[in-house]
Amino acid sequence: MPQIFTYVTSVWQVMMMGALHSDYYGAAVIGALLKERGLTLALAESCTGGLVSGRITDIPGSSAYFRGGVVAYHNEVKEKVLGVDAGDLKIYGAVSPQVARAMALGARNLLGADIGLSVTGIAGPEGGSPEKPVGLVYLGLSTPEFTMDRELRLSGDRSQIRTETVREALEMLHEYLTRK
Repeated sequence: MPQIFTYVTSVWQVMMMGALHSDYYGAAVIGALLKERGLTLALAESCTGGLVSGRITDIPGSSAYFRGGVVAYHNEVKEKVLGVDAGDLKIYGAVSPQVARAMALGARNLLGADIGLSVTGIAGPEGGSPEKPVGLVYLGLSTPEFTMDRELRLSGDRSQIRTETVREALEMLHEYLTRK
């Protein structure tokens, strides 16, 4: 019962902060859950260019649970910093479930976090193909128990795709934390 009370109290405190932006509210709830559970988070971002990290660090006190993030826009950074297999990049491409999972695992290991979250995709307006159109995004989530991915098919302009990707990434993280 105390754990439920603490969570409800944390959510109430977040609501009372006057958070008008849903991403801010989502990041605040995630922060409360991470802090409450004593978990840490690391991020690896490509197409969002640090926007998810920015949303997480918008929350005061996020240093209690956010270890850091890597903006791995270039494949060389994915490979050399995050440890993504060069073969996976060549065979599957940077925008693939394999690379999303490897990026999440790499961020978690590199930064010594409990949870790794990654984003890789094609925000447009160029870069798409019939096989991998603009708006194709993969999220990766790595924990000590498992590493998984999620495919998104988004529409809109570059800004809309990136904004929706941030929301989806936060939602994926929230789903994991509320199941735990």
